[in-house]
Amino acid sequence: MFQLISFLIHGIQPFLIPICFVGAWSVSILVVFSLWAAVRDSVTTAKQMHQIPCTGCQFFTDNYRLKCTVRPSIANTEEAINCSDYQPKTNPYLY
Repeated sequence: MFQLISFLIHGIQPFLIPICFVGAWSVSILVVFSLWAAVRDSVTTAKQMHQIPCTGCQFFTDNYRLKCTVRPSIANTEEAINCSDYQPKTNPYLY
């Protein structure tokens, strides 16, 4: 029994280093790819969120209870990007 286990250990040993080498590099490449994908998706989402014009609108109240007096259901969402009721603030000191 011990001879069979010894034969298996000595038979597998030459293959362990290449298998571990390939496995370690595979895990490293997958981690880098996952981080790259997360950064890419975050940048895409940030670019889309910066297109929302609500903070520059005169109807935007900046109150968490009522964000917009005209369309409160779509305020600060992606639906507000092409809002037909958008009116830019003319004088920020008036609001």
